[in-house]
Amino acid sequence: MSWKSQLANSITTPEQLATRFGIDPEPLRAVSARYPLRITPHTLDLIEKPGDPIWRQCIPDLNELVVDNLPEDSLNEKSFSPVPAVVHRYPDRALLLVSGQCAGYCRCCTRKNRVGTTALAFSAEQIAAGIAYIQATPGLRDVILTGGDPLLLDDDRLEDILAQLHAIPHVEIIRIGSRVPVTLPERITPQLCQLLARFQPLYLNTHFNHPRELVAASIKACALLADAGIPLGNQTVLLSGVNDDSEVMIELCRGLLKMRVRPYYLHHLDQARGTAHFRVPVERGLEIIAAMRGRVSGMGIPQYVVDPPGGQGKVPLLPENLLDVGETIKVRTNCGIVELPNCSLL
Repeated sequence: MSWKSQLANSITTPEQLATRFGIDPEPLRAVSARYPLRITPHTLDLIEKPGDPIWRQCIPDLNELVVDNLPEDSLNEKSFSPVPAVVHRYPDRALLLVSGQCAGYCRCCTRKNRVGTTALAFSAEQIAAGIAYIQATPGLRDVILTGGDPLLLDDDRLEDILAQLHAIPHVEIIRIGSRVPVTLPERITPQLCQLLARFQPLYLNTHFNHPRELVAASIKACALLADAGIPLGNQTVLLSGVNDDSEVMIELCRGLLKMRVRPYYLHHLDQARGTAHFRVPVERGLEIIAAMRGRVSGMGIPQYVVDPPGGQGKVPLLPENLLDVGETIKVRTNCGIVELPNCSLL
């Protein structure tokens, strides 16, 4: 089945879930009306039973509608957007949002209030304005394509964007953030890999959260990318009921290394509204990283980080950086002390 056929055959309604799993669709209707639902056939086949780690990542949950004090724009990206399709939080790098769609909508997404909606749909003119901003900002040396998922663009459109960025003299590297190796591995074709290889140095960071996602189709997709000379990294999010266990994280990172995908970040969950049920205390994250040392190669241990909304950038969560740990955590950063919620005690 082609990648476009996979998308066309994705589950997008609670009624389809009810037919597949024999569940009551009614509780899920309000959730999917607020936050979009899409599950590819590939991901659907990875679910073994309701409530398992794959289910929790992709099936709507009433907890997403619990009223809390978390912001919808968890990283305050609007304040760092000089033009609609660009987020410029760091002096030397910027995000270019080129797609508002994903192959599957993660229930923990930091942009879950916008992804898959008109709020994250950029016109060709807006993307062109974003590229023009990058071209006019000589301090930018690193551009990350994101969204949504950039690899849901057709090859021709993706090639056009990459060619324009690659032609800007001060843009030294291009990165792509994509979860399609996990949720839609059919999208990683030899033709796509040949296209990406033309725009070196180009890096791709993907998003495996659980070892059960490391299946044959995803292994093949990553091999195609690696064989084309595309360096691969992985950004995992620490999620309650999914991977908040040292043995699970060890298995995941060992498997990634075998696939030539280097574990890059373990993210402490962003403070996005509708995700509090996924939060894990920072102490647990530190315990997991400590348990990995000596059991996993150093290059297989991700950096445990938190991304505060004030634009300070990702802050390593290390014992020496933590000034206080309780219902809130105080973290020392280059920009001063940041105070953040620790877990779901909000």
